[in-house]
This record gives sequence, structure tokens and C-alpha cells, in this order.
Amino acid sequence: MEKEFRTIIEQIGEDPNREGLLDTPERAAKAMAFLTRGYGQTLDQVVNRALFESDASEMIVVQDIELYSMCEHHMLPFIGKCHVAYVPTGKVLGLSKVARIVELYARRLQIQENLTRQIAEAVQEVTDASGVGVIIEAQHMCMMMRGVEKQNSVMKTSVMLGTFRSNQSTRMEFLSLIGR
Repeated sequence: MEKEFRTIIEQIGEDPNREGLLDTPERAAKAMAFLTRGYGQTLDQVVNRALFESDASEMIVVQDIELYSMCEHHMLPFIGKCHVAYVPTGKVLGLSKVARIVELYARRLQIQENLTRQIAEAVQEVTDASGVGVIIEAQHMCMMMRGVEKQNSVMKTSVMLGTFRSNQSTRMEFLSLIGR
């Protein structure tokens, strides 16, 4: 990847041998590997058996999980927050694992619509919850830094599974709890 970043620097008309750019190909390759590290992880590795027996049967919400991802169309960042809720059926997920699931899928080349669904389906798969709701609110650099250059636009996506889809009061409780 280092070699390719050096080529990119040359292709934009810069001198990769200029003092400030000497180590840039290496740094850029390390940064890209970090930003896309979700490809090297699996859901099982991330959850790591942190699923616990519980009598809890009311909604669990983890709100304002920061996320950083890369647009698959322009390879520019999108940055935002994710809200995840589920209604357990005998098992609860370790709290940090919800954020780790968000991170697993966010650290891949993505579109926000797919990211939202991947998170919801992963939480559903792991917990066997009666319902899962996921909402993502994000700002996309591909829309802010280039193209239409709209600085204040926010994209919101949601995926509702199980009781969050079939039961309006469950969905409304989720939206109320996250202040929407």
C-alpha cells in the first residue's frame, strides 16, 4: 500500500521526495490499515463470549456511540453517532460489545444505509433479541468537502427489526429514549 500512496502523491503533482512527504506513504498506509481494520475482525472475535444470562426483558439502549467510517464511493470519511436498542430474551450483551459491533462494521468501506443494517442484524444474531433498532446520524465529507459542498447536512438512517418494526409503541419508546 505504501508504494501505491507514493504513486498517488506523484499523480497529484507532488514530489514524494520533498521533506514533508518523505514518510507520508508509510503513514498513509498505516492510517488506511487502521481505518479499515474491520476487515480483519469477525463478529465472534469482537463479542468474545460476552453474552450473559439475564431476566431483563425491557429495552436496552446504548446511545451516542461515536462512529468513523469511510465512504465506499469516494473513500472519504463520514462521522457521526449510532444509537442501538434491543429487547433481550434471556441474554444480554456486554455493554462495550455493542460499541465494538458498531466499530467492526464502521471500520470498512461503507455506505451508511448498509452499515445501519449490518449493525442491527449483528446485534440480532448475537442476542436473539425479540427486536433491534439502530439509528445512525452522520456527516459525510464526500458531500461537505467536494461535490455540492453542503456543510450542515446530516444523513439519518434507521433499521428496525422484530418488535421495533411490528410494534409502534416499541419503536416510539426507542425514539423517545434517544430524544427523537
